[in-house]
Formats: sequence, structure tokens, C-alpha cells
Amino acid sequence: MSPRTVLSPYAELFRVPGTRAFSSLGLLARVPMATAGLGSVLLVEGESGSYALAGAVAGTNAISFAIATPQWARAMDRMGQSRVLRTTALLSLVVGLSFVVAVVSDAPHWTWFLLAALTGGTAANVGSVVRTRWANALPDAGQRQTAFAFESVADEVVFVVAPPAVTFLAALIAPPVGFLAGLLVGVTGALLLSRQDRTAPLVAERVAGRPHVRARVLTPGLVAIAVTYLAVGLVFGAMDVVVVGFADAEGHDAVAGVALSAYAGGSLVAGLVYGVVRLPGSLVSRFLGTAVLFAVAAQGLHLVDSLPLLVGLAFVAGLAIAPVLVAGMSLVESRVPRAALTEGLTWTTTGLTVGVTAGSALAGTAVDAWGAETAFAVPALGAALAGLLAVAAWLVLRRAPAPVGAPVEAAVEA
Repeated sequence: MSPRTVLSPYAELFRVPGTRAFSSLGLLARVPMATAGLGSVLLVEGESGSYALAGAVAGTNAISFAIATPQWARAMDRMGQSRVLRTTALLSLVVGLSFVVAVVSDAPHWTWFLLAALTGGTAANVGSVVRTRWANALPDAGQRQTAFAFESVADEVVFVVAPPAVTFLAALIAPPVGFLAGLLVGVTGALLLSRQDRTAPLVAERVAGRPHVRARVLTPGLVAIAVTYLAVGLVFGAMDVVVVGFADAEGHDAVAGVALSAYAGGSLVAGLVYGVVRLPGSLVSRFLGTAVLFAVAAQGLHLVDSLPLLVGLAFVAGLAIAPVLVAGMSLVESRVPRAALTEGLTWTTTGLTVGVTAGSALAGTAVDAWGAETAFAVPALGAALAGLLAVAAWLVLRRAPAPVGAPVEAAVEA
């Protein structure tokens, strides 16, 4: 498949009016999703000298984010994306600055945890916001798959570029600068995105005297997908910790960044290709197939015994990431009523976020107890669990029809 064949469908997406603006601004607005945790660790450790305290504060931020984002997404579906985005952006700015002041001024530690929770709780899931706009702008299911693949690639770019930039700023200037840089970029992007009213999904008008009927979102099928994504997130969180631990044990800390970049690079390549191929079968069967592939590809991590082998196996495992994420998002988009799509997409990301937090904790314990090389069993077994949960989700989704108001799921023939 030539580069032109791969890239031309993506160029077609940006010929649709407004898509270039909301996608590029969404790229900026989601930066805090990649920097808030790391920025918190660098800030708290830099001021307190305690990694344990830093990890606990960052974990508080992540859990609060996972709990709050579906509620903000529900508000967007009811009141409009732009209005809620402005609110969350301004709240995040105020609370985030307060968090930095509390840490730098050595305020009581309970205030650090409180403000970290509020920082996570005032953030919106911008990835879901942007994907909802793509679904609103593109009538063709094949184009929506391509758009979702592009957004998965955008996620990878942010998570590859932003964390090293934050680390560099924190080390070169001062620990608070990394956290603040991510916060300010995200707030600026969110405020600018909130002004793109033409591409925002329409909100159903309320009729006076009639009670508002909320679309059902947490169906058994969506819950099954979100739980599968929790296991996928566990793999992501575990990989970060185990790769760093293994590189440190081998005496070459810098290679950890190379290995994690190879992991993300595999996903980026696969995402670009998956976005333009038209596979046979239903969205449900594609979700199952990509999840099983994700499970199988990660089993190579059991073989890691050197840094060069780690880089190669990480790239191979990364090739299965974007397809399972795109397949799941496309499936949710086909099963959730348009009036609740932002919330539906956000629940899947919530599963990922909770999984990342759990995976980091499990992997840290495994590295301490078993050593980094043996601890690669954590992401490998997490991926196997994701495959098993996808089989269970497949059984649920086969029997569960799409709710009224959801787009019709169609099989796209090759």
C-alpha cells in the first residue's frame, strides 16, 4: 500500500468545512490528558522529594478525571459542547494554578490531594468531543472510521511529544513549569475549540411542559466495551512502568524512551493503515478480531531479555493498539444515540483511564517483587485479559440491538 493510497482518504476528511479547525484545536486541548499525571509527579517530587507522595497525588488526579468526565460529557450532550468546554477550561485554569501554588508554598498535604482531585474533576475529555464532531460532520461510515483512526494517531502524537517536553521544561527551568505548560496549552486549545460553534452537534430543543427524557447510554453492550478497554488501559499503564524499570536495570535509562516511542510508533503506523482499509464483517466482529490480535501481539513481551529485543517486540505489540481502539470507538458510535454520543464515547475512555492507573500500580508492585524482566508478565497478561473480555463483549453485543436513535451498524466490504 503506497503512502498516497494511505494518506489520500485523510486529505478528503479535511476538505469538509470546519474539520481542520476543530481537529487541530482538539489536538492542543487534549495535551493535559498526556501531561497532567507526569506533570503532577514532577512537580510534587521536585518540591517534596517523595515519589510515593507524587504517585499518590497523580493517582488522585487520574481517578477524579475518570469519574468526572462522563458527567461533563452528559452536560455537553444536554447543553451544548461549547458552553461546557468554556466552563471546564476556566475552572481547570483556576484550580490548576491553585494546585501549583499549594505545592510550591508547602501548604498542608491534604490541600494537594484536594486540589489534585479538583484539577482532574474539572477537565473535559476532549478526544470524545472531537470524535463526536467528526461523527456529526461525516455521513459515511467508512469516512467516520478514517476520522476515528486519525484521532487515534493524534492521541499517539500527543502522548509521544508532550511528556518529554514537560519533562524537559521541568528539568531545565523548574518543576512547576512542566505542569503549567501543559495546563496553559490545554486551556487555550479548549477555549478556542469552544468558539467553533458551526461544527458542534446540535442540542435537542426542550419543549415547555414536557419532561426531559435522557437517552439511555450505559447499555450492557457499552459497559462490556468499557470493561474491555479497562484491561487495554491496564496494559498501557503497566508498559510505562515496566519498560522504565527494565531499562534502569540494564543500566541504559534513555532506552526506555526509545522503547516506548517504538510502542507508540507501531500504533501510529497501524492506525493510519486501519483507517483506510475496508474490512469485511460487522463492527462487532471487527472489535473482537482486533482485541484478540491485541492479546496475541502482547504475548511476545514474555520473551524480553535485552533492550534491542524490547524495542522490536514493543513495536510489534504497538501495531495492535490503534486497531482495537478505533474498532471500539466505531462500535460505540454505531450503538449510541446521537443525542448522547459525547457521553458514550467518554465512558470508553474512562475505562482506559482507570485501567492505566491500575496497571501502573500493579506493574510497580511487580517490578519491586519480581524484577523488571519478569514483570513484563503484567502487560502480557493484561492484554490476554482484554482478549477474553472482548469475547464476553462479543456475546453481549450479538444479542443487544442498537437503541432507537443510534446510527445503523453496517458491514463494510473489502
